[in-house]
Amino acid sequence: MLSSLYYPLYTELSETPPFFPNQTNAMSTFDHTTLIHNINQNLAPFRKSQPDAMQAFGALSKAAMAEGAINAKNKELIALAIGVTQHCSGCIGFHVKALVKLQCTRAELEEMLAICVYMGGGPALMYTAEVLAAWDSMSAVAQ
Repeated sequence: MLSSLYYPLYTELSETPPFFPNQTNAMSTFDHTTLIHNINQNLAPFRKSQPDAMQAFGALSKAAMAEGAINAKNKELIALAIGVTQHCSGCIGFHVKALVKLQCTRAELEEMLAICVYMGGGPALMYTAEVLAAWDSMSAVAQ
């Protein structure tokens, strides 16, 4: 019974929610391209004050994401799945951008997101909507 109360929220996303009467898309108040830019800009002083830690993080990232038994696209899908289930909007931005560059398909993305929802429940579903919005925005720019 309770799920029937919430079902319309998930099926009629094109409608403006009554609590945001002046917005057509109340889900997200930022775009991920700007978010990525702001994160990089805000971390610039930290990179200068903590160069060893940031270089080590960069080396860890490079090693973990290098092609091996798992290809780069699948590693990015894994990283994005972790970002979704950890509720990390910045992670969503960076990894969606990488997936667009790696020519991930929307079908591959959505299949991974279904696993996120299975493992992460309702909160992961909310971040799935955020991923899809970022994907639509970034893939449109890439074309």
